[in-house]
Amino acid sequence: MKFMKLGSKPDSFQTDGNNVRYVASELATDIVVNVGEVKFYLHKFPLLSKSERLQKLVAATNEGNSDQVHIPDIPGGPSAFEICAKFCYGMTVTLNAYNVVAARCAAEYLGMHETIEKGNLIYKVEVFLSSSIFRSWKDSIIVLQTTNSLLPFSEDLKVISHCIDSIASRASIDVSKVDWSYTYNRKKLSEENGNDPKWNGVGNRPVVPKDWWVEDLCELEIDLYKRVMMSIKTQAIVSHEVIGEALKAYALKRLPGFSKGMIPNGEMVKFQSTVDTIVWLLPVEKCSVSCSFMIKLLKAAIFMDSRERTKRELMRRIGQQLEEASVNDLLIRAPEGEITRYDVDTVQQIVEEFLKQEQNAEIESTADPELQEEVRRPGILSDASKLMVAKLVDGYLAEIAKDPNLPLSKFVDLAELVSGFSRPAHDGLYRAIDMYLKRIWYKIRESTSSGLEHLLEEHPGIGKSERKRICRLMDCKKLSVDACMHAVQNERLPLRVVVQVLFFEQVRATATSGSSTPDLPKVIKDLNSASHGSSRSVTTNTEEDWDAVATLEELKAIKEELASLRLGNGAGASDRNGGDGKGSSIDKAAMNKMKGLLMSRKIFTKLWSSKSGQGENSGSDSSGSTGSANPEEAKSTPSRNRRHSVS
Repeated sequence: MKFMKLGSKPDSFQTDGNNVRYVASELATDIVVNVGEVKFYLHKFPLLSKSERLQKLVAATNEGNSDQVHIPDIPGGPSAFEICAKFCYGMTVTLNAYNVVAARCAAEYLGMHETIEKGNLIYKVEVFLSSSIFRSWKDSIIVLQTTNSLLPFSEDLKVISHCIDSIASRASIDVSKVDWSYTYNRKKLSEENGNDPKWNGVGNRPVVPKDWWVEDLCELEIDLYKRVMMSIKTQAIVSHEVIGEALKAYALKRLPGFSKGMIPNGEMVKFQSTVDTIVWLLPVEKCSVSCSFMIKLLKAAIFMDSRERTKRELMRRIGQQLEEASVNDLLIRAPEGEITRYDVDTVQQIVEEFLKQEQNAEIESTADPELQEEVRRPGILSDASKLMVAKLVDGYLAEIAKDPNLPLSKFVDLAELVSGFSRPAHDGLYRAIDMYLKRIWYKIRESTSSGLEHLLEEHPGIGKSERKRICRLMDCKKLSVDACMHAVQNERLPLRVVVQVLFFEQVRATATSGSSTPDLPKVIKDLNSASHGSSRSVTTNTEEDWDAVATLEELKAIKEELASLRLGNGAGASDRNGGDGKGSSIDKAAMNKMKGLLMSRKIFTKLWSSKSGQGENSGSDSSGSTGSANPEEAKSTPSRNRRHSVS
C-alpha cells in the first residue's frame, strides 16, 4: 500500500477522555473547535495561516467575544479534521488509501488552497493521489470504497471518477502487462493452465488469467460496482465471457446462499438492488453467462419481488439458452399464497420465450429476404435444441406431476408447447402422464374405499375429457419396449390407450420378424389412425372408450394373443429360412399370421363392444365381429386384481 508522510514535528496531540483533544504546548490554547461531539483545544495562528474557512469563522466569533467555533458538517468528521489540524501545526501525519479521500474532502471544506499558502494540504493530497493512488490497482479500489461516506464532496472533487477510470483501464489491459498483485482464488480456464505461447521459458512466470480482476471488484458496493463495470464494458476490450464471470462472482459474494438457490431474509432492499443491477449489466451476447446462473437470479428476483422488468428480461434470456438447463434448475418454488408447489407459470413463459426465437427469426426473414441466411444462423432453432428442450420439459412435467394441487390445465398447456417437437421416444412424456394419473389415483384412494368403477363415477375429474386430454399428449408408437410392458399393466390408463399400445407392439413384432403385414381389420386401422393423430382428432369411438379401464382378464387375453402372434411370426421366420418346401413354408406362415390377426380382431372388437353398450357399432368390417363365440369370454368380472406401477 502506498503512503505519504507530511510534516516533520513530533505528534503532540493528546486525548482527555473520549471527546477532548488538545495540543501539549507551553502556550495556552486560544480557540476551541467543536467537530461533532469532539472538542479540539488549539491555537489560532497555525490554523488561520492555512484555512480560509477558519479565518472567517474566527472573525465571526471575535465579534461575539467567543472562543468557540462549530463545524459539525465537515466531511470525514473529527478524524479528518485532526489530519488537517496536524498539517497546520507541521506535525507528522501519514496519508494512505484509507484516509486520503477524507483528508482531501476536509481540506476542501476548510479552504486549504494554494491561494492561502503555497504547498497547502489540497495540493499535496492531489499530488499523492495522481502519482501513487491512481497508479495502484488495489489502492484505487480501497480509495473508491471510502468515497461513499464522503458524498457529495468525493463526487464533486472527481475522486470517484478518477478511481473508476483507473480501475477500468487496468482491468482492460493486456494480461501480459499485469505485474501487480491481485486476489485470485478461482479455477483458471483450461487454456490458461497450459503453456503461454509468448513465454520463452526463462524464469518462473505464471500465466495471468483473463479474469484476474474479478474478485477484487467484489469488494465494492453495488452502486460503485455498477459504474466500474459500465466503464469496463464501454472500453469494449474485455470479452463478454469475462464480464459474465465477473457478474457471477459478484452474485456469489454479495448474495448469501445464492450458490444454493436460496436468499435469506434480511436486507431485502439491498439484495433486490443487487439482483436488478446484475441483470442490467448482463452482456447482450448469448451464452455470456450460464442458463443455471440466470435461473438462480430469477429465483432470487421472484423471492425478493423484484421489478417485473427484471423478471421478464431474465425469462427472455433463459429462454434463449433453455437447452442448457436441467430439471432441477426449473424447479422454482411458487410464491407465498399459491396453492401449487412450483411456479409452473414462470416455466411456461420461459418455454414460450424459447419458441419465440424461431418466430422472430421467421418474421425478420420474411421482412427482408436478402438477410434470410444471416437471420437464420442465430435465430432459428436447431433440431438438437428442440429435442433437448422437449426432454427437459418431459422431465419437468414428471416432477411437478407429484404436486397434489397441480391443475391438469397447467400440466397439459406446458406439454402442448413442445408437442410439435419431434423426438424419437415418448417414454419421458409417458412417465410424466403416469405420474400425474398415479398422484390423482392415490389421492382418491385415500379418500374412498369404493371399487375402481365407483372411483370414476364419484370423481369425474379424472374421467372422460381430462383423461382423454392428458393421454392424447403421447404417441403410443414412440414408446420403447420397456415402456410398453409397463403401459399394458398400468391400471390408470384408459382402455383405448392400452389397446393402442398392444396394437403397436404387435406391429413392431411383425416388422421385427421380417414378414409382411396383411390387411388389418377396420377397428385396428381406426386405432392406428387415432394414435397417429393422438391429440388432434379422434372421432371413431365414444367418450366411454377413453374413460373405460380394462379389466385384468381383458388385458390378459390381449397379451396372450400378442404372445401367440409373436410365436407364430417366429415360426414363420424359421420356415422361411428352411431349405426344401420354401413356398409352402411361406404360405403356412402367412396363414398362421392371418389367423392370429383374425383372433386379435375378435378380442379388440369384444373389448369395444363390451364398453359401448347394446347395439353399438364396433367399427369392424364384418357383421360377425360384434360378439364372442365363447360365452365364457363375454362374462364381465365384478372386481379386478390391482396392479401396481413400477415407475
